[in-house]
Amino acid sequence: MEIRGSLRDPAGNLQWVHLNCVHADVMFTRASEPIVPSQQAVVFYLYSPDLVALREHLLTRGVKVSNITYPDYMPKGEICLEDPDGYRLLIGQSD
Repeated sequence: MEIRGSLRDPAGNLQWVHLNCVHADVMFTRASEPIVPSQQAVVFYLYSPDLVALREHLLTRGVKVSNITYPDYMPKGEICLEDPDGYRLLIGQSD
C-alpha cells in the first residue's frame, strides 16, 4: 500500500492517514476519545465519482443526508449519513 495523504496536528502527531493499493483505499484516523469496546467507534469513508448525483439519488429515496460540505481535506466535497445499523458514512467526491 502507498500513502496518498495524511494529516498531523500542530504538535506533529499523526491524526489520519489515507492508504491506497490498486483500486482499494483505506483511511485510519486517531480516535478523539478513549475507545470503549461496546461502542461502535468506526467511521467509514467512501468515494463517489459524482457526489451531487449520489446525494440527489439518496434524497429522492428518503435517505437523510447532509448538505455537501467542503472541508480542507476534501475540497471537492463531502456528504455524511448514517447506515441502517447506525454507522456513520462519509462520502467524498473522488478525483
